[in-house]
Amino acid sequence: MSIRIGIFGYGNLGRGIESAIRQNDDLTLAAVFTRRPPETVKIRTEGVPVYHADEAEKHAADIDVMIMCGGSATDLPEQTPALAKLFNVVDSFDTHAKIPEHFAAVNAAAEQSGKVAVISVGWDPGMFSLNRLYAGAVLPEGKDYTFWGKGVSQGHSDAIRRIDGVADAKQYTIPVDAALEAVRSGSCPELTTRQKHLRECFVVAKEGADLARIENEIKTMPNYFADYDTIVHFITKEELDRDHSGIPHGGFVIRTGKTGFDGEHNHVIEYSLKLDSNPEFTSSVIVAYARAAARLNAKGESGCKTVLDIPPVLLSPESAEELRKRLL
Repeated sequence: MSIRIGIFGYGNLGRGIESAIRQNDDLTLAAVFTRRPPETVKIRTEGVPVYHADEAEKHAADIDVMIMCGGSATDLPEQTPALAKLFNVVDSFDTHAKIPEHFAAVNAAAEQSGKVAVISVGWDPGMFSLNRLYAGAVLPEGKDYTFWGKGVSQGHSDAIRRIDGVADAKQYTIPVDAALEAVRSGSCPELTTRQKHLRECFVVAKEGADLARIENEIKTMPNYFADYDTIVHFITKEELDRDHSGIPHGGFVIRTGKTGFDGEHNHVIEYSLKLDSNPEFTSSVIVAYARAAARLNAKGESGCKTVLDIPPVLLSPESAEELRKRLL
């Protein structure tokens, strides 16, 4: 039986979810929900209705999992707990410092409704989180390092766009090469947040906006830019569209550690991603966890989960028997 998916929000991530569903035969797009006038939203899947976000409650019986496609800065902290009272949900909340707070709010709603909510799904948090867990369990005497980029951060770009006076923006996260090479050498360097990454922002300001204020708000924004060396460029909309239309990303999770009775042997575990499209790859991870959410709820489970809580076998459309035969 096909798992019926709803998309809540139809931006870059929502469009990526729509594409990912087409690659999974056991998933079906049931409906799209938008805060815009529904008649103005043109999706690519024929025969699928588009409703206003306020109508979601009316369709609770028609959707097995609602995928939340809003931004982490202001949308998901409100939307995910609200929708978890009605649906199994999956979101991509990526403000790392606030995940425990978000988990608590979503868990309360999902436990009350008897639904399953999976939060912070994507590649970081998400796939990178799993690799940090696996590597740390294998090399308990060691150190983790995570590098992002070079690439466009959707969450950070969205946070800039929420600043008063900003018309549009793209933000690139850039690893510092010297830090990356020091880690790969196995020397276990002590690196501050500022030493590992740069953040470069390309901002289109609204006419008459105070550029100095916008730049200061970006550079001092907690959880996003305050701990990094941040470069801000003000450019035209035409320049942004011409030079920054793509959404590439990627990064590295590295753990260096020691084994042996006296710690005499050094090891480096490295997991890397090179992504042409950040939202499309994130969407592909999310739909796998939507499958898991539906399966968990069908077994009677409820409450909030993260990628760390869900057995890998639940992500695949194949049976456990098929996976054991093919992958072990």
